[in-house]
Amino acid sequence: MLMLGTFLGGFAAPVIAQPAAQFNTEADVVTTDEALPEGQIIRAVLVEGSQRIEPDTVRSYIELRPGATYSREDLDEALRDLFETELFRDVEIRDNAGELTIVVQENPVINRILLEGNRRLDDDDIRGEIRLAPRQIFTRSRARADVARIIELYRRRGRFAASVEPQMVELDQNRVDIVFEVNEGPRSRVQQINVIGNDVFSDSDLRSEMATKQSRFFRFFSSSDTFDPDRLAFDQQRLRQFYLTEGYADFRVVSAVAELTPDRRDFIITYVVEEGERYRFGDLELDSDLRDFSSDQFSSFIPMQTGDWYNAQQIEDTIDSLNQTAGLLGYAFAEARPEFNINREDRTMSVRFRIEQAPRVYVERIEVNGNTLTRDKVIRREFRLQEGDAFNSFLVRRSQSRVNSLGFFQENFEIEQTPGSAPDRIVLTANVEENATGELQLSAGFSSLERFILNFSVRQRNFLGRGQELRAGINYSSFSNSIELGFTEPYLFDRNIAIGVDLFRRDFNSFNFIGNDRNTTYEQVSTGFQVRAGVPLTEYWTLALRYGLSQEDVTLNENTFFINGECSPLLAGRFLCDTIGNRIISSVGYSLVYNNLDNNVRPSRGRRIILSQDFAGVFGDVRYLRTRIDADQFFNIGSGFILGLSAEAGYVLSFENRGGVGIDDVRLTDRFFLGEPQIRGFDIRGVGPRVQRFSYLPGTNDLVTDEQFVTDDAIGGRAYYLARAELEIPLGSGARELGFRPSIFIDAGAVFGVTDPELQTFPCLDANGNEVGRTPCTGDNIPGPEITRLLDQNGAPLFIAPDGTLTTDAIDGNGDPLTEANRTIAPFLERFVGDSPSPRVTIGAGVSWNSPFGPFRIDLAYALLQEEGDEDKIFSFNIGTQF
Repeated sequence: MLMLGTFLGGFAAPVIAQPAAQFNTEADVVTTDEALPEGQIIRAVLVEGSQRIEPDTVRSYIELRPGATYSREDLDEALRDLFETELFRDVEIRDNAGELTIVVQENPVINRILLEGNRRLDDDDIRGEIRLAPRQIFTRSRARADVARIIELYRRRGRFAASVEPQMVELDQNRVDIVFEVNEGPRSRVQQINVIGNDVFSDSDLRSEMATKQSRFFRFFSSSDTFDPDRLAFDQQRLRQFYLTEGYADFRVVSAVAELTPDRRDFIITYVVEEGERYRFGDLELDSDLRDFSSDQFSSFIPMQTGDWYNAQQIEDTIDSLNQTAGLLGYAFAEARPEFNINREDRTMSVRFRIEQAPRVYVERIEVNGNTLTRDKVIRREFRLQEGDAFNSFLVRRSQSRVNSLGFFQENFEIEQTPGSAPDRIVLTANVEENATGELQLSAGFSSLERFILNFSVRQRNFLGRGQELRAGINYSSFSNSIELGFTEPYLFDRNIAIGVDLFRRDFNSFNFIGNDRNTTYEQVSTGFQVRAGVPLTEYWTLALRYGLSQEDVTLNENTFFINGECSPLLAGRFLCDTIGNRIISSVGYSLVYNNLDNNVRPSRGRRIILSQDFAGVFGDVRYLRTRIDADQFFNIGSGFILGLSAEAGYVLSFENRGGVGIDDVRLTDRFFLGEPQIRGFDIRGVGPRVQRFSYLPGTNDLVTDEQFVTDDAIGGRAYYLARAELEIPLGSGARELGFRPSIFIDAGAVFGVTDPELQTFPCLDANGNEVGRTPCTGDNIPGPEITRLLDQNGAPLFIAPDGTLTTDAIDGNGDPLTEANRTIAPFLERFVGDSPSPRVTIGAGVSWNSPFGPFRIDLAYALLQEEGDEDKIFSFNIGTQF
C-alpha cells in the first residue's frame, strides 16, 4: 500500500496553546520509495474522517474519478485542491492498488476569541477589526489577516513596535479557543526630522511649519511627536504651502522617507526638497461677466499689488473675497477661477481671475427637517433670508451662525444649498439633529475663594420646543448662599423681542483677614426680582433693558461688634457701623451690546463690547448711577493659539449726601471691589482701599506688624479699571481629549476713589498721662491703657473708670453702673491705605482641565506692581465635581 500525506505545521497534532505564528499553507507530500505503476486505474475514491462535511462534497473538490488513470502529480494536485478550500487542518491520500482513501481532519470550530496584553486599546476597539468569530470555522488565512489588522490598528495609534502572537487552545468536540497575545510596545515617536536641499530657510524654520514635532521631554502632554504616516503626507503639504506663501512657486518635495531606528522603537524622517526660484506678482486682472461686478472694482478686493512677492495664500483669499462678493450680489453659483501665467525669465507670476456669467438667484423655499421637539418657527425665525428674497451668501452664513448659537442642535450645523426648479432658484435646507436641552446638575467641590461649595440647578433651554428658557438654582458655600428662579421668552408674541424675569434671595457674608484667618464682618441679605427685555437694533447690536426691585438688609454680629445695643466703632470700625441698615433698592438700567464673536462660550475670533448703566432711585432708599463698559477682542493667530484681550472699567456716582466726617456718599455694599478671581496674583478683595488695624505691644509704642495679627478690611472704591491679555496655548490631540487648556496671561487694574474714612485710634500719652495726639506713638509716648474710655458713635465719652481700668463698680457718663456688654480693647492704631489709581500688574500661567471630577482651574501669578496694603497671592485653584 502506498500512502501520501500532508501535515500543516502548527495545528497538525493536538497541542495546547500552540502558537499560530507557525501557520503554514505549503503542502509536503510524504511518500514511500515505492513508485506508482504507469497508467494505474482508480477503482474507488473513499473518504474517511469527515464529520460536518459530506463525503461527496469532499470528492467534489478534486479531479480524481473512478475509472480514470492517475499519477503522482494527480495526487499532489488533489492534496493542494483540498487544502485550498481551508476546510481541513490535515489531509492524507492512501492508495491500495487503485482504491484511493482520502483521510481528512476538519478545521475546528471557534469557541471563543480572547485578547491578552492590550492596555492602550479596549477589547471592543480590537474586536471591531477582527473577522474571526465564535461558531465560525477556523482558517489560518483569516487568523493571519486578523493579526495584520490588529497590528495596523496599533500603527494608526503610533505604536509601530507592536506585535501580535495568535495561539490556539484545543478543546473537545473539535473546538478551539483563539487567543491573540498582544505586545503593545512603546509609542513610536519621531526622534529626528532632517531636511536636505533647503538653502533659504533653516531646518528649524521648516520644522516649525510641520504638524509633526521632534520628541522632547516637554511634549509629554502632546501627541505631535508620535509618528503618523497621514501626518507625514500632511506635512509635505504644509511645507509646500509655506514656500508658496513666500514666493517659491516651483518648490517641491522630492522625497519624504521615514526610517525606523535600529532598535525599531522610533523614527527618523528625512525630507529632500527643491526650493526653486522666488517669484513676484506680475499683472493682476479680473475678467468678470457679471453685470454688477466689473473689473473697476477689482482693486478693492485684492490684498496684493504687482511687484509684491508671490503669495499663494493671498490668491486663495482673493478667490474667497470674490466669491463672497458675488454671493452678496445674489449670484449663488458664480465662482472665481484663477488663470496663471508664469514668466521664468523675469520670475513673475501674472494672475487673471475669471468669473463667468451666472444668473442672479432667489430663494425658492426654506425647508426644515429632523426636528421632532423644536417647532419649525424656532428655526425659521433665525434665518436672515425669507422665501422669495434675493440670495445673499453673507445672510446664509449669518443664519447658520444664529441657528448654531441656539445650542439646540448638532455642532457645526450647516445650511444646505441646492438648485431649485429653475436656474435662478435655490432651495435652503436645514437638516437638524436635536440635542438634549434639559440640564439637571448637582455639584460639590472646594475652591480657594468659596471654600466648600454645593450647587443644584435645573435648566431647560428649549422649554416645550418653543425656544424658551426655564431655570432654577440653589448655591451654598461657606460665605454665600442663594436661590434663584428665572424664565426667558426670546420672541415675545413671535416678535424679535426677548423678555425675562428673575426672582432671587442672596445671602452674602463679607469678611476680613487676621493673618490667614478669615473672619466674617457684615452679613448682607438681598431679596427681590428683576424684569429684563432685549431688542436687536441691528444684526450685531442689541439693546437690553431691565428693572430691579430688592430689599437689602446689612447686619453685624451684635455679640462681636455692639456695646450697649449700638455698633461700636472701636470694635467694628466706623466704616462698618455706617454700613448696617435695611433699605429698599429700586433700579432701572440698560445695556448696549455689540457682539460678533464666533462662539460665546469659547471664542476664537471676534469682538464684544458692552456699555451698561443702572440708576437706583426711581423710589426707595438708595440713589446712584452705576456705569460700566466691558470690551473683549479675540484673535486666532494660527497653529491653535488664541489671543484674548479684554478691558473693563466702572464708576458709581452717588446722588445722596450722607454727610459726616469720613462718610462716603456711596455705601460700602454698592462699591466696586477687585482681587481674586478678577485680577490673578492678588487675594480676594486684595486690591484697593482698605483699613488696617495694628495692635501695640503692651506698655510700648511698638506696633505689631506681623500679618498674623493685623486686621485688614477692604472697603472698595467708586471707580475701577481692569485689563487682561491672555494667550491660550494649543496642545496635542491627546491633551485636548483630556480637556487641558493652558494659557499665559498678564493682568492689570486698580480700584480707587473713596472718601478717607474716619479712623479709630487710641490716644498717645506722655509720661504724665496727658494726651498728645492720635498719630502713631513715638519717643517716650505710649498709647493709652486698655479701655481708658469708650466712645460713642460721635466720639463722646461713654464711661470713665475711676482708676483707669474696668471694675464691677465702674459707671458710665450718666453715672449708671456699667453692664457686661462693655468690652476690654487693647490699644490699636488704624491706617487707611491703597486708595490709588496706579495700576497693579501681575503675570502668570494657568491651566483649565475638564477632569473626571469636574472642571478644575489652577493659576500661578506673580505681582510685578502693587501698592501699600495690597494682598498678593501666588497660587489659586478651583475644583468641583458632578454626580
